[in-house]
Amino acid sequence: MKMAQQSSGIPLIEVYLSLVDKADKKFSKIRDLPLYERTRFDTYFYKVFKVYTELWKFQQENRQKLVEAGLKRWEIGEIASRIAQLYFGQYMRTSEASYLSESYVFYDAILTREYFKEGLSQELNLAHKQLRFLARFISVCLLLNRREMVHQLVNHIKMLLDECKRSFQDANFREWKLVIQEIVKFLKADTPFLNLRPLRYSLVLDPHPDTLQQVSSHNPKRNLRLRDAILCSYHPNEVKFSELTLDTYRMLQSLEWEPSGSFYQSGSSTSQNGSTKSNILNHSQEISDPTLPHNPRKAILYRPSTSHFMAVLATACDDLPSDGVLFIYLSGKGGQAFSSPSVAGSRLGSESNVKSLQYNSTLDATLMGGGQSDSSGQVKELSSNSHLDAIHIGSRGNDGSNFIYPSDLLPFTRKPLFMIIDSESSASFKASLCLSEFHIDIILCGTEKGEPAAMLLSPRSSPPAATGEWSWPTHGSLFTNFLTAPIQAFCLLLGFFDIQKVFFFFFYRFTFLSSKQILEGFLKQRKAHHETIYQDVYEDANKLLSSSLNDWGLTLATSGALDSVWSQIFCDPFLRRLLLRFVFCRAVLTLYAPTHNKAEFIPQCLPRLPDTVDPISPMVQSVVLQIANVFSAANNFIFLENVVQPHKSSHNAQE
Repeated sequence: MKMAQQSSGIPLIEVYLSLVDKADKKFSKIRDLPLYERTRFDTYFYKVFKVYTELWKFQQENRQKLVEAGLKRWEIGEIASRIAQLYFGQYMRTSEASYLSESYVFYDAILTREYFKEGLSQELNLAHKQLRFLARFISVCLLLNRREMVHQLVNHIKMLLDECKRSFQDANFREWKLVIQEIVKFLKADTPFLNLRPLRYSLVLDPHPDTLQQVSSHNPKRNLRLRDAILCSYHPNEVKFSELTLDTYRMLQSLEWEPSGSFYQSGSSTSQNGSTKSNILNHSQEISDPTLPHNPRKAILYRPSTSHFMAVLATACDDLPSDGVLFIYLSGKGGQAFSSPSVAGSRLGSESNVKSLQYNSTLDATLMGGGQSDSSGQVKELSSNSHLDAIHIGSRGNDGSNFIYPSDLLPFTRKPLFMIIDSESSASFKASLCLSEFHIDIILCGTEKGEPAAMLLSPRSSPPAATGEWSWPTHGSLFTNFLTAPIQAFCLLLGFFDIQKVFFFFFYRFTFLSSKQILEGFLKQRKAHHETIYQDVYEDANKLLSSSLNDWGLTLATSGALDSVWSQIFCDPFLRRLLLRFVFCRAVLTLYAPTHNKAEFIPQCLPRLPDTVDPISPMVQSVVLQIANVFSAANNFIFLENVVQPHKSSHNAQE
């Protein structure tokens, strides 16, 4: 490029502007492409990236001459920002951690070199560029758990906003006030148990996939792996930043690999607000771990229309390999669309027709025998909850375009599905989809029979916390919390919302001081000492749970009674971990005194798991008892009289 420019005599600045124009056009095109059609646009991504690489190198090699010709520093920052956006977009399409790392590197360079600082107080457009850059950088840092940097960026954006208000008094910055409120609320909700244990799958803390016990079965089905995931969450007034809700943020991380050891190498010495003691960061080495498998691809949907959700689901099913299973996380308020019966909805027929078909099919199956009485009960359960037979995923009204019904998912049961339904309407998905193997050929009218779906269903009602403080808008879903950070969810259920409260609880339990003396003693303790004491207790509970989940997994794998729907996905480390954590969640909520044996507070799974991991099983109850004793909270639960706390085992504490 440089030799061609010199031989043609074209001025450097014109060559540069030509490259900028070419790059801008390609960037505009790829920015408008849907994130969920991943592999279809890989070739175009590399073409766009090639242009920006050429542009970046050109301005580096000719920086001085271009500056003399009028190049501004913010223009360099704009190129770097575009490259960072390209990397982040490709991460969202592929879930490859290396792209997220590269995005961080470019955003960090923009911040440290202050590309947008020059002329900031004179140009409103430049101020908006800086604000947008900071907001995008915050999103990247959240996904990388770089909380020290997040707090720095939040402070930076607050100061910048104050400066902008003084410099541009006629401009409206209300939307940026909302951005600040969002991130502050997000950090407040996610900070209490921050960095005590990674949400991602860690080969340091979790069992290596090669060591997982194979399911013993006389007729084993194929072993499926999690290849693709759709995460969709929407609740009014829920905690979120941009289009990343707190629940989606937690679930997203639980479906990715933690770079081996990096969490403890770089994040173990964190304070309560997430700040690290060392400012030295070689981020590319941390996140890029060639020894790890590829992360499952994920599509993140926030407030989609039903048609958009279905388009993403259809694309994911179409791209799913033969050994793959599709993960669907659907979280939203339960409800029912208000539409005219004469108007066709977006689902397969009316829900009443589906229910009728379900009832008739179930009745036929019951009359023929085969023990289908449970299924009949499930239809009765659906009828009793008919006012909550859908999930509201959008905020654009109460018509059918904002609701997902169970029958919407039936066409996609041709592929193996692993679904988590976190909603008051979860029971309707149980009654509809669990009978699909009986009536799907009737509903789909001549199409091939689908595969039974694996489902984890949330309770229909939110359990009350010990202090009455827990709420979905404040802390996110407790069910999702149990599946992604079970000991944290256990603490939240008991009313422990931060490190100080837990420390105060233990200090109170194990001393005989008066309330005034307790408070004085508590306040005199150093902050680091508080965290050390609590983290030791928290880690003891985590190790105990990890060891127990590993034991439960071994029990299920060798029982010979595990349903083939579960056995074919049980060797996938992500799905196995979610299923075992579900067993713990179900046991805790069944035994928790305020929700003891109350069906509306108990999560369910389909197909059924063996009785050995039922909440009434002494093996399961003893684990809940041990963990409750760690927090001196056994009196909050109701156990069987014959449940005793076993001796500590000597095996490794791995999940």
